[in-house]
Amino acid sequence: MVQQATDPEPASVLEVAGVDKSFAGVHALRGVDFALGQGEVHALVGENGAGKSTLIKVVTGVHRPDAGRVRFAGAEREFRNPLEAQAAGISTIYQEVNLVPLMSVARNLYLGREPRRLGLVDVRRMNRQAAQELRRFGVGADVTRPLRTLGLGAQQMVALARAVQVDARVVIMDEPTSSLEPREVDTLFEVIRGLKAQGIAVVYVSHRLDELYAVCDRVTVMRDGAVVHTGPIAGLQRLQLISLMLGREMSAVREEGATAFDADRTRATSDTRPALRATGLSLRHRLHQVSLDIRPGEVVGLGGLLGAGRSETAKAITGALATDSGSVEVGGVRLHRRSPAAAMRAGVVMLAEDRKTEGIIPNLSVRENISLAALPTLSRAGLVSRARQDELVRFFMDRLRIKASGPDQRVSDLSGGNQQKVLLARWLCLQPKVLLLDEPTRGIDVGAKAEVQALINELAEDGLGVLLISSELEELIEGSDRVVVLKDGRVVGELEGEQVSEDTLLGVLAQDAGVQDADARDHGKEPTA
Repeated sequence: MVQQATDPEPASVLEVAGVDKSFAGVHALRGVDFALGQGEVHALVGENGAGKSTLIKVVTGVHRPDAGRVRFAGAEREFRNPLEAQAAGISTIYQEVNLVPLMSVARNLYLGREPRRLGLVDVRRMNRQAAQELRRFGVGADVTRPLRTLGLGAQQMVALARAVQVDARVVIMDEPTSSLEPREVDTLFEVIRGLKAQGIAVVYVSHRLDELYAVCDRVTVMRDGAVVHTGPIAGLQRLQLISLMLGREMSAVREEGATAFDADRTRATSDTRPALRATGLSLRHRLHQVSLDIRPGEVVGLGGLLGAGRSETAKAITGALATDSGSVEVGGVRLHRRSPAAAMRAGVVMLAEDRKTEGIIPNLSVRENISLAALPTLSRAGLVSRARQDELVRFFMDRLRIKASGPDQRVSDLSGGNQQKVLLARWLCLQPKVLLLDEPTRGIDVGAKAEVQALINELAEDGLGVLLISSELEELIEGSDRVVVLKDGRVVGELEGEQVSEDTLLGVLAQDAGVQDADARDHGKEPTA
């Protein structure tokens, strides 16, 4: 039964009534009702697979509902595509940046709306306006550079700037902070408050509860394709919100703690020979003599702020990022020609941060995505054994609890959490010695996050060495045996045992920043922000 608040709602600019949607016999939406008030910031939450993304796609014209209706600005509408929805006044920012990586930053910002002079694109004016606009969002990059040269956080801010520039009455934000650092999150919140002041409504999709309580007025909770609660967020306890999302009692949620990592699991001993050792990894302007080792059964956290060099370190280890100097050993054997293929053969695999561009192959099925890396082991004389492939895929779909209508469902139709599990399954098929995880729970719900965290525990218990990169301090602290701290591409500290705590980690980062600022002053320079 849907819990409905009694507080009066603002006049609705967007209404969804009784919407149903199914894919291959699987119900994605069941009788969904949703109302968005003018100038309201409305949180839309639920586990992956709850129906949030499908609802957004119905509203924006990606999917047509099987039943029900959508009203926008007082009129019943059935948008045929997202472009039509955008022209009507519904702008969407997706979790995975939906821009053109090879085009310049300015071109992306004004794509389809370029300023013109005498019928031609006024490039100078476009670049000038783009630079001014992006400064409002804390992006000071050269707008003539290709978008792909920017970090994910900066790309997300470009997407945000583009979305709010359009003459929108509704802005839908799907996990907008998943790639942002704290300073950028603060900027985003200021933008949202500005939109609200202008009477523009915002649908805010996020799994980060702190953000919901900081910026949202109301919340709608979805579970298994249906709405289970809607009402003001201020009067809703956090545990109650999690309980509604998971469909479990508050007492059970309270007992589970902040993460699903097991504090009592067996830890690796310091006298164990490293499964992986990286020494002196350096790349001009990006990495500076980075060294670390990972023992069998050990989870090593890689801490630091966005831009500290965490992803670059993981990619350098696998050979996906060429370095100027440094070496990598796996089981005591040096990798002389580092490349992703050589790393895989040696037993080192990596789950990349951006699953859309560096992970899933969207037009292939779940079966094909899972078994892709293992095809050489499943084939004989060039022919893939379908029986062995099906057995492997079924095993990992069951073990990782991948929710899909079947192995033949397109992976792009799955929720973000299930796509992440498919990628994990792909690499676990190879029975690796070392697993590098770059933001493994980014953009997935609390239920799927707990399953991934529990799986990391299980893999470490089985003797797998794990490198864990996470922007969530609780996850990094509770999940790691040791934490190597990076700043500006350098190792600035290593925490072990009792030292692995949030206060100590923040202290290392702050202390190092203070040393750098003092050094800058000694040389007549401005301290860093």
